[in-house]
Amino acid sequence: MPPFWTIGCLYGASSVLLGAFGAHGLKKKIADPARIANWGTAAHYQLIHSTLLTAISIAAPQNTLAMSLFTAGMTMFSGSIYLLTLDPQRFKVLGPVTPLGGLCLVGGWVALAVGRRPVWPRVR
Repeated sequence: MPPFWTIGCLYGASSVLLGAFGAHGLKKKIADPARIANWGTAAHYQLIHSTLLTAISIAAPQNTLAMSLFTAGMTMFSGSIYLLTLDPQRFKVLGPVTPLGGLCLVGGWVALAVGRRPVWPRVR
């Protein structure tokens, strides 16, 4: 079984680091506010879905489809946006990867919704 807890934690940590870089260091290299905003969107989506991935790895560890889709989605969606922000010309081939990553994220949510429900311990 893939180590989704570890992947979620590492993606979460890197989203904070990349978000901080986008908010501070990237502004020295890129003047276009739209590109800076795109970077922020990538970091935001990565943080949300990495948090979700760690939670699913505990609450619904049997749902490897959802966790795999979230992992692929974060990699493709956020990863392509980071690279396109840094150098749009060099990485323009990755343009179609962004929506595919978004579809993986949506697919992860659907797989989570239709998958077996987690069993939560009762609080007494």
